[in-house]
Amino acid sequence: MSVTTGPRRSPAKAVIASWIGTTIEYYDFAIYGLASSLVFAKLFFPTFDPLAGTLIALSTFGVGYVARPLGALIFGHFGDRVGRRTILVITLLMMGGSTFLIGLLPTYASIGIAAPILLVFLRILQGVSVGGEYSGAVLMTVEHSEQSRRGVRGALVNTGTSTGMILSNLVFLAVLTLPEPALLSWGWRIPFLASGVLVVVGFVVRWTLEESPDFVAVKQAGAVRRLPLIEVLRGSGRAVVLVALATISAGMVFTLTTVFSISYGRTALGLPSSTMLAVLLPAAVVLLIAIPIAGRLADRVGVRAVFLVGAAALVVTPFAWFALLDTRSYGLMLLGFVIVFLAYSANYAVFPVYFSQVFPAALRFSGMGIGFTIGTILGNAFAPAVAASLLDATGGWWGIALYMAGGAVISLLAGLALRLPEQPSDAPAAPATTGETRAVPAAGS
Repeated sequence: MSVTTGPRRSPAKAVIASWIGTTIEYYDFAIYGLASSLVFAKLFFPTFDPLAGTLIALSTFGVGYVARPLGALIFGHFGDRVGRRTILVITLLMMGGSTFLIGLLPTYASIGIAAPILLVFLRILQGVSVGGEYSGAVLMTVEHSEQSRRGVRGALVNTGTSTGMILSNLVFLAVLTLPEPALLSWGWRIPFLASGVLVVVGFVVRWTLEESPDFVAVKQAGAVRRLPLIEVLRGSGRAVVLVALATISAGMVFTLTTVFSISYGRTALGLPSSTMLAVLLPAAVVLLIAIPIAGRLADRVGVRAVFLVGAAALVVTPFAWFALLDTRSYGLMLLGFVIVFLAYSANYAVFPVYFSQVFPAALRFSGMGIGFTIGTILGNAFAPAVAASLLDATGGWWGIALYMAGGAVISLLAGLALRLPEQPSDAPAAPATTGETRAVPAAGS
């Protein structure tokens, strides 16, 4: 078998391409969460009382997370067979198209029950897309980087999640200044339609990036698997489960601080949504600074240590967050967000390098994708709806804080059990020669 020279590593370009795409994907995903908290109950579920309508709208937000494993299965399979680059382009276009179409949807007042059905269908497409997006983006960056810099470069890609959230909140903060009739008539559509412009930029950047050197090495070694999903579950099933559990806390914290906090401020604190957004946005800047710092620290002291410190901190910081929110003082509320975001940053920053290294290169997209997306169901999917129900049942925030602390304990224990291999798993697996999972030429080669 002849071996050709693979692509050279292009870490800076990989970081930029992955970061831009991830920012766009999470902008798209986040604006749905904001809309479900603020306007979807009136637009798509008006036959229910306000509380029930909001709970249903928040549940449709969770549907996107439930759909993620399907995306992980599909895109993980092809990401380990045809490469990371193609999948990243496909997921970006799928997310952008479904988000743009949400902005064009007629509401319940126009077409009745068909409106929420179409909304849920497009939300499912969003979820399927993100199921392949995150793993592909971080793998492209990590696999283009040398071992000693994978922590900080993976963390830089993770700031795309926060940037997308900040951008989505800024756009919604602008449309919330509209009179309510204008907001409910056409203003809510602007954030969704704006996604079309962003996707064009992301497509151009991602299309020009070379394939991951690690995947090219797998392909040249003849180690591409026919059924990577079967192999990863057979050989690394424990790691998949532990990655899923380790993901729970960060997902729960991110979703509750960026989605549920808006409705909590309005219903429990009596504050307008614009006030909560004005607290959240400057606090979120902390993420853009703290996540890369935590990634760089992980390169120096070890990714597992940084992950565990962050998870331990997330056991206690939700209580401080809610206590400071209840003061209704802008400065103290801001401090509450900063405290919980610092703990979250330490934990979340190392996901790319930590979770990717526990799987061999030939199975990495499937293993990380499945584990991460299952974790987002457990942590993110229905956290806003669960929190809203706990608030309604108890009348206070202690139950929600305990819920968040419980998720952090699970992630901490999973992190203690999840071990990195003694040597970096960036070499291609040996070619399989028997059974259904024997190596085959990569599709399209």
